[in-house]
Amino acid sequence: MESEDPRPRMPKPDAGEVNPAAAESERPGSQEPPPHEPSSAAAETASFRPRLESNDSTEQRQRRRESKIVRAMNQPQFSRVSRRELLKVMPVLALGAFAIPGVQDSLLKRGLAFSDWASARLFRREHLAPTFADSELTPLEKFFVNDYDVDDPGVNFETWTLAVSGLVQKPGDYKLEQIQALPRMRQNTRHVCVEGWDVIGRFGGTRLSNFLGMIGADTSAGFITVACADDYYESLDMATALHPQTLLCWEMYDRPLTREHGAPLRLNIPTKIGYKQAKYLTALKVTNLLDKVGYWEDQGYSYYYGL
Repeated sequence: MESEDPRPRMPKPDAGEVNPAAAESERPGSQEPPPHEPSSAAAETASFRPRLESNDSTEQRQRRRESKIVRAMNQPQFSRVSRRELLKVMPVLALGAFAIPGVQDSLLKRGLAFSDWASARLFRREHLAPTFADSELTPLEKFFVNDYDVDDPGVNFETWTLAVSGLVQKPGDYKLEQIQALPRMRQNTRHVCVEGWDVIGRFGGTRLSNFLGMIGADTSAGFITVACADDYYESLDMATALHPQTLLCWEMYDRPLTREHGAPLRLNIPTKIGYKQAKYLTALKVTNLLDKVGYWEDQGYSYYYGL
């Protein structure tokens, strides 16, 4: 005869009532197994599990719906953050592109072409470079001498002429005395070198536009090209050539040009960088076609390097 179980029996739950002990044993976090097989009370409690699981699923679905709503509400903000972060890294991405050999040359050429295009449209003949008082001049002995090849290419001043050709009515060889007969002007302007130095100098000569008028140049042409005694070469767009501060220069500091500064004739263009201001001129041509652009430009430097 089996002995009577000394533990008190739990009353059977009414309909809709869950046995707390049984419910506790069904919680996911419960670690202790039930002490014995489910009693009839536990079995009856089990009949309520589908409803409890259904309730949990409803809560989960509700949470999922709420999560979707939150995500939808945050989407515009996320997009704004994404765009903002993308803008922050764009310079880095662009810089990284320059490290790719196959892309580097193309990017540099496109960037330089855009810079020249913009500079050409911003240039105005009526816009003058700054001028300075005599007290602000850099002393001639401190005016840095820069050259392409040599300080003195050995020009023979007695036989020197400027050979003129191209779209002009009066081609030929012009002596320095003929050029000096044109109206003279002097200007104190800044000379800026691409290497990073600059000085304020005093330059004298005649406007290039005066000389173009004398030779009957077609000023609707695109370019002026010049050749030099040291084999340097350069070109100017017509707007720069006609600018009132662009000089055919034969003086510095009210004295004739010295050999190291470009005698007997050089360009002075205060609206442009120094390498546009060719020295030791020997030839000038008016043209619509450039076989060569300029010594430094043909090596990748800017054509319209305005100041």
